Formats: sequence, C-alpha cells, structure tokens
Amino acid sequence: MKHLSYIFLGLIVLLWLPSCGIKTKIKRADRKFAIGEYYDAAELYRQIYPRVSKNDKALKGRIAFNQGECYRILNSSKAVSSYQHAISQKYQQTNDTVFLRHAQSLHYQGKYSQAEKAYRQFIDRHPEDYVAQAGLYACQQANTWKKEPSRHKLTLVKEFNAKRTSNFCPAFIGTDAGAVMFTSNRQEKSSGNKKSKRVSPVTGALTFNLYTSRRDVNMKWGEIELPEGLYGGDEAETEAENDSTAQKTGSQELGACTFTGDGKTMYFTFSQPINGQDLGTKIYRSNRTGGEWSEPEEIKFFLDSSITVGHPSVNPAGDTIYFASDAPDGYGGKDLYMAELEGDTWINVQNLGPQINTSADEMFPCIRYDGQLYFSSNGHPGYGGLDIFRAIPTGEKDSNDIRLWDIANMATPFNSSGDDFGITFDGESENGLLSSNRGQKKGYDQIYSFVLPELVYSVEGKITDPNGDPIVNGVLRLVGNDGTNQKLQVRKDGTYHLKLNKDVKYAMLATSRGYLNSKESLTTEGLKDSHTYTQNFTLAPLSKPVKMDNVFYETGKWDLTPESETSLNSLVKLLNDNPNITIELSAHTDMVGDSLSNKTLSEKRAQSCVDYLIKKGIEKERLTPVGYGENKPVVADQALHKQYPYIPIEQVLDEAFITKLESPQQRDVCNQVNRRTEFKVLKTTYKLY
Repeated sequence: MKHLSYIFLGLIVLLWLPSCGIKTKIKRADRKFAIGEYYDAAELYRQIYPRVSKNDKALKGRIAFNQGECYRILNSSKAVSSYQHAISQKYQQTNDTVFLRHAQSLHYQGKYSQAEKAYRQFIDRHPEDYVAQAGLYACQQANTWKKEPSRHKLTLVKEFNAKRTSNFCPAFIGTDAGAVMFTSNRQEKSSGNKKSKRVSPVTGALTFNLYTSRRDVNMKWGEIELPEGLYGGDEAETEAENDSTAQKTGSQELGACTFTGDGKTMYFTFSQPINGQDLGTKIYRSNRTGGEWSEPEEIKFFLDSSITVGHPSVNPAGDTIYFASDAPDGYGGKDLYMAELEGDTWINVQNLGPQINTSADEMFPCIRYDGQLYFSSNGHPGYGGLDIFRAIPTGEKDSNDIRLWDIANMATPFNSSGDDFGITFDGESENGLLSSNRGQKKGYDQIYSFVLPELVYSVEGKITDPNGDPIVNGVLRLVGNDGTNQKLQVRKDGTYHLKLNKDVKYAMLATSRGYLNSKESLTTEGLKDSHTYTQNFTLAPLSKPVKMDNVFYETGKWDLTPESETSLNSLVKLLNDNPNITIELSAHTDMVGDSLSNKTLSEKRAQSCVDYLIKKGIEKERLTPVGYGENKPVVADQALHKQYPYIPIEQVLDEAFITKLESPQQRDVCNQVNRRTEFKVLKTTYKLY
C-alpha cells in the first residue's frame, strides 16, 4: 500500500515538473521582453508556444502576440505568422491591437492587398485611428506611387557594407563632407585573431560601434576605421575582451551620430546595459582635438533619467538639435523633439507636435542647412516599415505655439516596403547617403548613396531639302523667353545640336540662302526628367517646284480626301512662316485619258487645294491655281533615279518614254509619279513695299 502511495506521488511530481518549467520560462521570457531583450525573448516564446495547453487560449494568444512584437521590432518576417497565431487564439478579444500589428507586418513585406484587409479589421473597431487610416491609404496607393519615382538614383556603397552585418546611419563629418561616420556591427578581431565583439540579447546580432572613412583625392572612400580616442584606446579594448562577465551584463553600443558644420563636435547615441538590464539609450557629446575624439559626456534633456533619447541631428551652427525620445508627453511610440543651446545647456526642449509625430514611431531626424527636416516614420502613409519624409517649415505656428510643416513622403527610390532611414546630405547638394534593409531576407541594413542627376535639355536634328539631302549652308536661330538668342551654322552633313534651359519656351527658325524659312517651337516647361528633342527641318527651294506628298483626290474627281489635310496643313504653316511669298499651286495628271479632260480635271484639283488654303486663313492674292494636265511630265533627278534605277537622270517621263517600258509595273510607276500636286514660289516681296 505504501509502495502504491510512493508511485502515485511520483506521478504527481512528474506531471507538475513540466508545468513548473513552462511557468519559469514564461516569466523569464516576459522579463526579457519587458527590458527590451527582444531576440532572447522571441526565442523563449518560440519554445514555449507549442507546450502551452490548447485549452489555455488566453495564455497561448498572449505568448504569440509577444513573440510577434519581438519579431516586428527585430524586422523579422516571422512576425506575420506570430500575429496570425494570436488571432487564431482570439487574442483580439483581450487586445485588438493585434489586428493593427498584423496589418503593419504585412505592409512591411509589401503584401498590400492582404495588409489592406487587416487594416480594415482594426479600423472597424477604431475608425479614428490615424496610423491605421494612414496604413490603409498607403496600401491603396502604393502601386500608383511606385510609378511616380523621384529623379534620384540610388546605388549600394560597397565600401561601407560588410557581409552579414548591419551598416546604417551614415553622417558626414562637417559640411565639407570629406569624411563620414556610420554605425556597424562588423566583427573586429583583436590580437591572436580572437573575436572582440559579443552578441546583443536585444537584437541577437553583434553589438554596434561607430566607424569612419575618408575620401581620397579621387573622391573614393578609403579604409574603414574605428574613430581614434572614442573607444578609450587599445588598453580599454583589451580589458573588454578579457571581461568574463561581459556576456552576462551586455556590452556598450554606439550609433546614430551627427556633427556640427565645422566637424569638431559630435553627438551620438549611446547604450550601456547595467547588470543585464537595458536602461535605454542616451545622447553623448565628444569634441575633436587634433585627430582624436575626447572622452564622451552625457547630454541632459530631461530631469527623468529613465527617459530614452537617441538619433541626434544638430544643425550646422550647432545651436539646435533634433532627436527621438519615448518621453511620456509624446503622442505614442517614439517622437521627435528639438532643443536649443544656451551656453553649455540645452534648453527649450519641445515635442515637434502632431503634424510630425504619430502614435507610431518617428525617428532618425536630419536637419539641413536651410531648416528642412528629414525623418523616418512608420505612422505616416508609406510603402511599409520606416519611410523617409521631408518636412519644410511654413513659418507659421498653431494655437499651441508649435511650428507648422509641409510634410511629404520622399517616394521611391528613397523608400521601399522595408525600413528606410538615416539620411544625410553632402553639404548643400541634393546628393547624400541613407540606410535601408530593402531586399534583405535577414534584415541587414545597408548604406546607399543617392544622387540627383543634373537636368539636361537639348534639341538636335537635321536641315535637308525635299529630297532628304543635307543643306550644308543651313543656319539655325534659337530664341527663348528667358532672353536666349543663339545663331548656329549647321554641320556639313546638315545636323545640329543645341543645349536648352529649364522652364523656357523656344522659337526655332531654320534658314538658308535659296530656300524658304521653316519655323518650329518647343518648351522645356514642366519637364521632370532630362530630355533631348529631335527636330528636323525640310527647306523648300525658291528656284524649282516642290512636290507635295500625300495630297489625294477622289478617283476621277477633284474632291480632296481627308488624308490630304496633313500635307496641305504643312503648306499653310510654310506660308505663315514666309509671309512675303506668293506661290503657284499646280496639279498634274498622267497620260491616261484625253488631254482636254485631264487639263480640266487638274485645274479643278488645283482650285480645290487653293480653296482649302484660303479657308485656313491664307490670303487669296498669294495663291495662283494652275492645272497642267499631262503637259508637264516629271524630269527625273538623282533622288528619283536612286529610287527607280530604270529611270535615267534628266529623263522626261513623257508618253514616248513610258510606252517603251516593257514592264506594266514600271509604266504604272511612271504614271503615278506624273500624278502630283506641286507648288513653286512666284514672288518673295508680297506686301514688303
């Protein structure tokens, strides 16, 4: 009997031990989650989730949600499935934020249609939530936005990006932009080829430090180095390597720095866990003397030392700083703040207000020389994850004395469905650097350069005669409403090339001795990209008739077909371009039919053309219609001989020649050539005297 009691007691203990183990692990995971050690917490939640009873949906849902939060903060695609598990456990009955987080994680992966449905689930319960409404709107517009990119060109900076590491938040050291500093968790090796860095329990990655590089005379980036003096020298590094408690207590991390315009003062983000607890980040300052940075000192913005601050950006003058913080007076998540320097103290610390800040995260500010503010947000409408926004001060303030801004998403290629942040500009130019984890399956951040190509506008073409031969003595004049007045002699092959200015209307005039003028117009107004116009000119000679291509009549009649309008409108333009000429407009037939009927038909056809020109505003006195019938057959020139080698140069296409041709097709061609409408200049002094 006693033996059976021992067996029964043993069974109870065996059943109790796993339950006790799970509870212990949950407490441990929750503790790590609370202090921000998301990587370690996520791994613990992953182990716990399948061991929790299916009947305990509340606990199972909470664990899945916390796991999703860890993955979301770590930029892992695993967040989606974690939130889905939480929803399947009805966690939304306890905390419907799971719908919003599920939508945001889908949005982050660029799954816009799925994210849209998830946003609606949250909006049904919180119709006034700005972040959810912004996310829904962004998902509806993202594909349209992608078709309207910025003109900037983005390129990966290979020199800065080490393999299997994150590299981000580049900052030029001073306005001359001759050197850069950025954050990286690349593996350094100490003497003896030992690893000198440890894995962070927060991110699961190697800890972050600041690195610097300089440009050489060819503007190429040089060796990546640790900034001298900032890390306390070799002795401090050796001490850190030998610290057996470092893995337990965590390691200091540096990142997101900024510099005054002279490059002599640096502010940077600093984190140093104490006794295994993440106490948040602080902003420190260091001054450069010679080639080394001084011992960093903490900058105080708030009386409460538990408030996290980071991601500083100082203006070139060094008297205004912007930063991110989780201070309790914010709008939710991380907000952007600014402060002003008075002596050695930062005063007038103020939240940038609801235009800039949302209930989500606004981080990584960058203030430019002209007062424009750039920052990253996952609360305003964007492509997913953190997007880069530009805020231009309007010069006005609201009723709470908070300055107002015009805010715009920087569009592609600056932004993607991943995290895009840490932008910096090369002096006053529109070129610079930014960081992004776009296209990175493991979420590594990489540094990109961006340039704004100069807008280049031009016009080029060729001046020829009606046969397509170049007019070697052609002259082109370009007149713009910006005062441009250029005169250019074309090349020997008749070609030309001219540069144009932005937002200008131009008139172009092509001339040559012995030819009529030709005018054209173009504009560069409203062009968003570089563009080269092609504008060819065909100049009609003064000394001989010019055939008008594509003037057609109804068969056996003198009625013009609609296809004739293009050619006749070209003649209207030529007459308007040359207002002092008068012309003879003649129609010709082939030898088919009797001569008298052909002459009568050609006269009526010539008159039809003249009537059309008069309707288009050409004065009747400038036009003389003539019908020649079959009496003026074509005399072949070089161009006609080249097209039809069986027709000799200077050959008259009269009845005697045509009837001798053996091929019916050749005879048809000659008759077709003779059927034509022409014009020739009679006078060049109409209304001139």
